Amino acid sequence: MIKGKDIYEVVAALVPLYLALFLAYGSVRWLKIFTQEQCSGISRFVSVFAVPFLSFDFISSNNPYTMNLRFLAADSLQKIVVLLALFLFNTFTKWGSIDWSITLFSLITLPNTLVMGDPLLKAMYGEFTHALMTQIVVLQSVIWYTLLLVLFEYRGAKLLISEQFPETAGSIATLRVDSSVSSLNGREPLHADAEVGENGQLHVVVRSMSRSVSMASSFHKSYSTGVEIYPFPSSREQTTVHELEEIREGIEHPVMGRRRELSIEEDDGNKRQQMPRVSVMIKLILTMVWRNLLRNPNAWASVFGLVWSLIFFRWNIAMPKIVRKCIDIISHTGLGMAMFSLGLFMALQPKIITCGKTRATISLVIRFLIGPAVILATSKAMSIHGVLLNVAIVQAALPQGIVPFVFAKEYNLHPDILSTAVIFGMVVALPVTIIYYVVLGVL
Repeated sequence: MIKGKDIYEVVAALVPLYLALFLAYGSVRWLKIFTQEQCSGISRFVSVFAVPFLSFDFISSNNPYTMNLRFLAADSLQKIVVLLALFLFNTFTKWGSIDWSITLFSLITLPNTLVMGDPLLKAMYGEFTHALMTQIVVLQSVIWYTLLLVLFEYRGAKLLISEQFPETAGSIATLRVDSSVSSLNGREPLHADAEVGENGQLHVVVRSMSRSVSMASSFHKSYSTGVEIYPFPSSREQTTVHELEEIREGIEHPVMGRRRELSIEEDDGNKRQQMPRVSVMIKLILTMVWRNLLRNPNAWASVFGLVWSLIFFRWNIAMPKIVRKCIDIISHTGLGMAMFSLGLFMALQPKIITCGKTRATISLVIRFLIGPAVILATSKAMSIHGVLLNVAIVQAALPQGIVPFVFAKEYNLHPDILSTAVIFGMVVALPVTIIYYVVLGVL
């Protein structure tokens, strides 16, 4: 039976988080203490230092040899079921699109476990939930956020190819991205340069705008002075002036990062967008994902935290005291600063609900009802019952995760919906989680 003291413990765990959030919100919206540039600096500190150190501290404290495999299997099965359902919806209906698949996957399966989950679940069900939340964070950071990044880069690659090669994408034999291009998120103007091989296949190189402009100037200079240019020796005898003009057009017409919603079907509704071979797409996507992960501090922190936990709990090798204290002094700022940064973001928005009331309502229903319903089914499938089942459901009913919103903003894919889910979700999280806590305690 849930007592008043139990409710107080939950409120006591959440109020400090909300204090940091509303202090930041009031500092910008009413007191005008921080400028937009200063807010950006604070958010940068949080993303580069505070949260990565918090993630490392969180993950490195987890014993990977005693993980609750059934609990993790239920959580993973939830993601797999949702992905499978979205895939079938896209395949067999005309309304499906990769855009909505990514957004719905984020809304249903990726809550804010790192910041909200640990303090909330410990207040509700005790200290044993700390290990469970840590295990969920490990999977989120290492597997599910990486998968989400793969989906975003696949969407970016598909958009790039459909815009530049609407009729000839199937002829692309190689597709290389210049090292100056860090992502296919559409924010960076890109050029797609195509060369024709002797067998008629296309060899494509994607470059940034500045580099392509430099190459174009060099090309025009060489072409006007009569110097022969043969990028592929095998095509030296067969490349015509007309083909060179086509290549030059590829340099002169950049991909300006236009953003639109990708549908699986073509506009005529009768044929699918032609795409390069699967091996070409896989190599392209893995290259871009690897580049993104290399410059993501939180990805490195998650990997290092996992590696250290494997070492420490296997051979009991303690971290040097000076290193431990250096990590602690930064990681202890992570939780409060993450909420403070979220409050700054809320204050900088013109309004809390940026996607319209209908979409906001649907997104909250998906976040707080569909996600827990799916985890209930997958937990039952894994024979999870009792308090552990309650923990799984409440964890799935946490507010929207911040990382999916960051990706959505970076790739300009429904950022208004994810923004509303994060902001408004934080506002209603306290009553929603308490309702779940009370209802599950009664059942």
